Amino acid sequence: MSSRIHCLIIGSGPAGYTAAIYAARANLKPVLYTGIEPGGQLMITTEVENYPGYPNGSMGPQMMEDFRMQAERFGTDVRYALITKVDFTGPVHKVWTDSDEELEADTVIIATGASAQWLGIESEKTFANKGVSACAVCDGFFFKNQDVAIVGGGDTAAEEALYLSKLCPVVHMIVRRDELRASKIMQERVLKTANIKIHWNTETEEIIGKDDVEGVVIFNNQTGARTTLPVKGFFVAIGHKPNTGIFKGWLDMDKAGYLIPQPGSTRTKIDGIFVSGDAADRVYRQAVTAAGTGCMAALDAERYLASKEIV
Repeated sequence: MSSRIHCLIIGSGPAGYTAAIYAARANLKPVLYTGIEPGGQLMITTEVENYPGYPNGSMGPQMMEDFRMQAERFGTDVRYALITKVDFTGPVHKVWTDSDEELEADTVIIATGASAQWLGIESEKTFANKGVSACAVCDGFFFKNQDVAIVGGGDTAAEEALYLSKLCPVVHMIVRRDELRASKIMQERVLKTANIKIHWNTETEEIIGKDDVEGVVIFNNQTGARTTLPVKGFFVAIGHKPNTGIFKGWLDMDKAGYLIPQPGSTRTKIDGIFVSGDAADRVYRQAVTAAGTGCMAALDAERYLASKEIV
């Protein structure tokens, strides 16, 4: 048995909740499905200091609670379940929840976000929010004037290492191979930056500390030497994985799985389907940019429904 929804929002980070606020105020009666991680990546972020309107900063989970309450204040129906399957063949879009409930929607706003990829070592979890981070732009300021380490060799790692080099005396860059995978221009910038120390052919063995990160044990896979680097921050920059698997075959996406909207819009190639947030953003990946695209998606959905004289 299916139930018809004017505006269905899949995902509950800054993009999803912002889309819900705008859609609800436009009387679209949005229904938002949170997914398995209500609040998204900000739920594993401690203090957020770079979001406008929070002059004293905010804990990530508290910020998402504020977003949720604002969305519900205007009438958003927030449901704690996961969308596991979609069918976008007809003008009315079908989705299924993890309990096999079928729903029909006139418009769908995708805000499923992306998840940081981790090394998979136990100490990474132990020191989560205690010095371990997957976003230098988000958390680098907390380690100003302290030595840090970053693992990765691609463009993201290079960019974040350069960002950290402006804040920290020494940035240890841990690279598994004997070369960087980053673009030539990014490689040149990293190599020219005096306080970025690259550890080639090196892997992270363990992050150490008592209450917070105090160091990282690295292993040279050529010489077999182990070294302990005294650092206060440890940044993982080995990529993100967009949570877009259920849309494969339906919507355009790049090789990494990021959804590709039509230029200058949140529309997709399928009428009534819109994308927002980190599921379609491999460049910025910030809460404020995600919220902005959530707003755009809701406005695009409202205009689409009006053009079809549905709402």
